[in-house]
Amino acid sequence: MKPDSSIHIAVVDSSAIVRSGVTHVIKHIPENDIYPVEISSMNGLTNYLSLHTPDIVIVNPVFDGWFDITKYKEEYPKTKFVALLYSVLDANLLKPYDCEVSITEDMDSIIAKLTNLTDDGKVEAQTGQDILSQREKEIVVCVVKGQTNKEIADHLCISIHTVVTHRRNIARKLQIHSPAGLTIYAIVNKLVDVHEVKAL
Repeated sequence: MKPDSSIHIAVVDSSAIVRSGVTHVIKHIPENDIYPVEISSMNGLTNYLSLHTPDIVIVNPVFDGWFDITKYKEEYPKTKFVALLYSVLDANLLKPYDCEVSITEDMDSIIAKLTNLTDDGKVEAQTGQDILSQREKEIVVCVVKGQTNKEIADHLCISIHTVVTHRRNIARKLQIHSPAGLTIYAIVNKLVDVHEVKAL
């Protein structure tokens, strides 16, 4: 049985360049245990799914002629399916997917969408401090120490957009919307010592 913190993502597309590009983006998701696998054919997908149940499948909707999303959603109800778009497709055809990403989107936007998907799947089973990813805990610590979004981004070597996305996810998960509330949370959950906290 895989650890709760691990996230398995299948990247399904016939183009090696697209697969490797998406895999590169996935490796920047702020989680500790991300396991992407590249799949180039329908046989490869069938074989993979016979052995594994991935958390996320990122697939071109026109893969192998047309990807039967309804069938796969029924067979793998716990898996999130992401449409990988090269061009504009009929919105009705994309409705069964949990999310869409375009190859023209920037890395931060794709990471934000995938992070939201992985977080949604884990929140129900977790409580307290474990709701947050390691990166989110690091950001909470920075916030309660009084750092700005730019200072947090520089300190953690991520973009300001990614910091903002994480802060939005933290607020949603914890239902805490103020620095003072985050400070109390951080102290209670022993993320910081009371002496490290900047006066608010």
